[in-house]
Amino acid sequence: MSDQKPSTDSIHKGSIHDEKSQSSKKVRSSKKTKSNKKLIGYLLLSVVGMFGFGFALVPIYDIMCEQLGINGKTNTEAASSQGIQVDTSRLVRVQFMSQVSPNMPWQFEPVQAQMDVHPGQVIRTSYRAVNNSNIAMIGQAVPSVAPGIAATHFNKVECFCFNHQPLQANTEAELPVIFYVDKDLPSSINRLTLSYTLYDITESGQSSSQPVPQPASRPIKETQQDKNTIQNLSRGASESFAQSSHSSPNELN
Repeated sequence: MSDQKPSTDSIHKGSIHDEKSQSSKKVRSSKKTKSNKKLIGYLLLSVVGMFGFGFALVPIYDIMCEQLGINGKTNTEAASSQGIQVDTSRLVRVQFMSQVSPNMPWQFEPVQAQMDVHPGQVIRTSYRAVNNSNIAMIGQAVPSVAPGIAATHFNKVECFCFNHQPLQANTEAELPVIFYVDKDLPSSINRLTLSYTLYDITESGQSSSQPVPQPASRPIKETQQDKNTIQNLSRGASESFAQSSHSSPNELN
């Protein structure tokens, strides 16, 4: 039985088929390469977009919170108390709290733990700061009000938080704050908390070209009466509004 040789037509058709197959592979490979390049481009754009959004998120958040009054930030400049009227038909309890940043050797607490005030009434109170270190330091207090929606209704006429607070080694100072609560504070809010966090800015404060105002300071002379007062204030700051509401309201001048 004789061998049959492939015809010229079959060889030609096979060659055409191979060329088409190779061409199809090249097209698919080219499309896949373009698709990968697009995917890489989209991923790079996404990374850049995420970084940009991360940088823009903080100022956007601050702007939104400032407009909505939900971040607890109070006014950073002195408010005017002229022309305000006192609403004697209503009392709002204001509680005072304090915190000191870690590793800062200062004592910092309110002189009075809480008080009841009439909206529109100008009130003066103070905080006590003690530098327990052996070197001069500079502190900066950052205030906040809770609930956050009440922050826009809490006005500081004078506040130690407006300036840096330098203290010599082993000295103390009384830091005053004068404030009033707006008459248009929502009726659903009958208690708010003013809190200060004290930060150590000694290095940045010393490098500033602006003069730092000096508070009236005095050497530390802690007596047993001072210790008792601080203990009483600590207990008063931790009391809840429900527990303290059984007592008669503070007399206001």
